[in-house]
Amino acid sequence: MIGKLLPAPIATAEAFHDAPLTAMFPEERQAVAAALPQRQKEFGTVRGCARAALAEFGIAPAPLLPGPDRAPRWPDGIVGAMTHCTGYRAAAVARSSDIRAIGLDAEPNEPIDDPGVIGLVTLPGERAQLTRLAALEPGICWERLIFSAKESVYKAWYPLTHRWLGFEEAHLTLDPTDATFTARLLVPGPVVDGREITEFSGQWLVAEGLVVTAVVVPG
Repeated sequence: MIGKLLPAPIATAEAFHDAPLTAMFPEERQAVAAALPQRQKEFGTVRGCARAALAEFGIAPAPLLPGPDRAPRWPDGIVGAMTHCTGYRAAAVARSSDIRAIGLDAEPNEPIDDPGVIGLVTLPGERAQLTRLAALEPGICWERLIFSAKESVYKAWYPLTHRWLGFEEAHLTLDPTDATFTARLLVPGPVVDGREITEFSGQWLVAEGLVVTAVVVPG
């Protein structure tokens, strides 16, 4: 699915079933040895996806371990992102000479039933979109889509800033006509090539019971 959102020069791979724990490198098994079995499986499977994507650039299989900030440490010259949710794992990678950052997130296409959670992850202006969008396309859980899009924005933001970005620090505008979104930053953005980034653009896809979002910062 994500190949439709992230074409070349980005390489992608996905899985709908978990690989055996033995498919992990010993260093990876050690990194999640204290985690619950399901967490170990998703950790290993999504790294298998990442290795499959990296192979498209001729990069040999190697452990993909989290850094001190828990973000994955990619091989030199590579940027990437991983995501996992129930029944789905995916990874996307690219050469840093082509792409500056990638954000990727997948969520079940299911409502967020708790109004408190919706209030936490959305701004008033974003919530104003939800009723209109739900009437336009009731098959999409739009509050879940906003959540996923902000996760993708954060994953693209963090490698450029190494700073936290709160849900309230970016305003999402969703365009259902072409399945795109724009995140306007409400805080100072990262400076790339001497230019401040004030917004991130992304795309989404709804299929297989999932909402998948992606953000790309070009090189």
